[in-house]
Amino acid sequence: MNNRYYVKTNKTIFYPNLAGGQPGDRGTINGVEVIDTYEDGIDIVHVLKDNIHSDRVELSIDWNNRFDYMQQHSGQHLLSSVFYKLFNGETIGFYIGKEYVYIDVDIPKISEEEIQKVEEFANKIVFSNFSIKSYIVEREDIDKIPVRKDPIVSSNIRIVEIDGIDFSPCCGTHLRSTGEIGMIKIRRVESYKGNIRVEFVCGNRALRDYIWKSNAIQKISNLLSSKDKDVYNRVEKLYNDKENLEKENRLLREKLFKFIATDLIREAKNINGINFIINESMDMEFKELQNLIPYVNLIENTIILFGVKGNSTGQFIISRSQNLNINMKKLLEEVSQNIEIKGGGSPQTIQGGCSIDKLDDVIKTFYDKILERL
Repeated sequence: MNNRYYVKTNKTIFYPNLAGGQPGDRGTINGVEVIDTYEDGIDIVHVLKDNIHSDRVELSIDWNNRFDYMQQHSGQHLLSSVFYKLFNGETIGFYIGKEYVYIDVDIPKISEEEIQKVEEFANKIVFSNFSIKSYIVEREDIDKIPVRKDPIVSSNIRIVEIDGIDFSPCCGTHLRSTGEIGMIKIRRVESYKGNIRVEFVCGNRALRDYIWKSNAIQKISNLLSSKDKDVYNRVEKLYNDKENLEKENRLLREKLFKFIATDLIREAKNINGINFIINESMDMEFKELQNLIPYVNLIENTIILFGVKGNSTGQFIISRSQNLNINMKKLLEEVSQNIEIKGGGSPQTIQGGCSIDKLDDVIKTFYDKILERL
C-alpha cells in the first residue's frame, strides 16, 4: 500500500509514535528501516520501506535515539513536578521535538529569578540520583497515590514515580534514575495563550546546546578581543553605538534630502504656478529616490517625474505635493493602456518599471497627461 509495507505484531520493542506525546522509535526489522509505528487495538503496526519476506522477525531500535527521548521525557516529568511544587503550576501541554522540548504551564507569568529557582531545584534532584520506577495500578487504587494529574484510562494505569517526589500516569519510556537525565537547561520562557511556554533540553541535548553556545561566545570573544565573561557588555556597547550612529545618520540624511529638495525646486520648470521637477536619468539609487520623495512633496504646488536607468530596465517615480488634486493612480492606469509598463501606488505617488529604451517616452507621456489635467 502506497509503496509501504505493514507488519503487525502482538509484542514489540518499538515505542509507537506520539503515544503519550512521545515520538516513536527508529530502527529496523530484519534490516529493513521502520519509518513509523502506531497502535491498532492491542497490536502494534510497523510501517516499513520494504517487504521483509519472512514470518519471523528480528527487531532492532536506535538506542541513542531511544535514550535521548527517555532523557527528555523523564526530564519533563521532573521539571513539571518542580513547577507544581514551587508555583502550583500544572503542565497542560507537552511536546518533544528533534532539537528542543517544551511544556505549557498554567501560570500567567514568571520572573527570571523564579525560572532560575525552578532550574536549580530540578537539577538538585537530578544530581541526587533518585530512582525512577513504573508500576500498574487499578482505578480503585489511584486515590491512594498523590498523582499530579488524573489518568485518562480507567484500568491498567501505569504510574511513573520519581522516588516519592512525583507520581504521574504515563505510558512513555523513562530512565532508571534522575541522574541519567543529566543536566536540565531551560532555554527560553515566553507567554502563550495566557500561560507560559517553557522550552528546555536535557542530558546530551543540554551538552550539545552548551557546546555550540560556548563556541559562539568564544568566537565573539576573540573577534572583540575581550574575555568571554565581558562579551555581553561589549556587544551591548557596540549595539548602542550603532543605534546612535544610525540616529545621527538619519538626521544627516534628513538635512541632505531637504537640501536636495530645495535645490531641485530652484531648477524646476514652472508652468501655471506648478513646479515640475523632471529628470529622466537620476543619478541616485531607486531606494534613495523613494526616501527623497516625501521631502520634495512638502513643498506645495510641486510635481515630480523621476526616472532611473539600470543595466537593462528603467524605473520611474511620479509624485505630487499634497495640495494638488491629481489622481496619479488613475493616471497610471490610463498610461499603461498605451505603453507597456508595470507599477502601482497611491493617488499621490506611483512607481513602476519599463524597458530601458521606453523610459524617456514614459516620463514624457506622464508629463503630457498631467498638463492636460491642470
